[in-house]
Amino acid sequence: MATSRWSFRIGKVQGYLRGKVWNLCYHENGKRHRPRVGRDLHVAKQLAAQINAQLEIDQATVLSFEPISISQLRKRWLEHHEHVLRSSVHTISRYRTATDHLLRFLEYYPVKLASLFNSRAAEAFVRHLRTIEVAPNGHRNSAKRHLLDKGVKYILECCRALFSYAAKRRHLSAYAENPFMVIEVDRMPVEDSKPIVLLTAEEEKQFLEACDDWQFPIFLTFMLMGLRPGELCHVLVSDVDLEAGILRVRNKPQLGWQIKTRCERDVPLVPVLADVLKQLIGTRRSGCLFRQRRFGSEVEIPALQHLDAGRLIAEAAGRLKALPATSTPSHASATARRPAKR
Repeated sequence: MATSRWSFRIGKVQGYLRGKVWNLCYHENGKRHRPRVGRDLHVAKQLAAQINAQLEIDQATVLSFEPISISQLRKRWLEHHEHVLRSSVHTISRYRTATDHLLRFLEYYPVKLASLFNSRAAEAFVRHLRTIEVAPNGHRNSAKRHLLDKGVKYILECCRALFSYAAKRRHLSAYAENPFMVIEVDRMPVEDSKPIVLLTAEEEKQFLEACDDWQFPIFLTFMLMGLRPGELCHVLVSDVDLEAGILRVRNKPQLGWQIKTRCERDVPLVPVLADVLKQLIGTRRSGCLFRQRRFGSEVEIPALQHLDAGRLIAEAAGRLKALPATSTPSHASATARRPAKR
């Protein structure tokens, strides 16, 4: 370490005095960086030593910083969930819808870069969410209402995750805090949540008696097995083992669908449900367990009903291969994961 009255060097980092403020100078990824540190020589040397150690192991330095617009940040974050974390299509869709509120807010709030979005801007965004009206189901013709407290918290939690991603990728300035951490989202009370009312045994009986022949096995499976709607839609006849009394919930990535948690499981069949599913399956040996209502009468047969799991995978691969060359990877991925009509 070379030191003089006006400058010092620690490895690849040089420090020099300009006026009364110490500055550092070093190269990272082919670019020269000259950050201002402060008036304390001891602090400047500590930071220089830390940066030099990070440069030696080819790690992003503590002061490295890549400015990025919030819209571009949101795009990278969603692509990270799709291609790296492999989050489900519905999860990514919910993240996109939640962060759309932030992008619409930025249309009139003068902040473009993620590094300039501070806690004051986050508080203004919360006040904005309290005033807007939205359609609960997203349809443009639905009656609009104010966001409920749970909806506001979910949007803010998604934005907090977005800026946590930005901090890890060094898109926020050095030592900057996540603006959505500062406003303490978790401490916001939920005062207008809708009550959860459970059906009584008599109400369950009345509900099932009101179902027609197509609805009955679907709702009975929901009630007795606790499957997610997406899991119910993607159960194949081959996933049901009536002899062992088990319904297998399996990932089907080759068919463009996976379980939300990626955790496969075997769910025991209640005897009464096993009898209902046996009648529903009949003589079928392939295809989806639950089909659309129009296929219930057996007058119209689904086009791919005769294909087993292996042949369905081959069919899906062939359709993906036939996509236009101009299709982007994300478009192809979304197309592959979209459930086919049953």
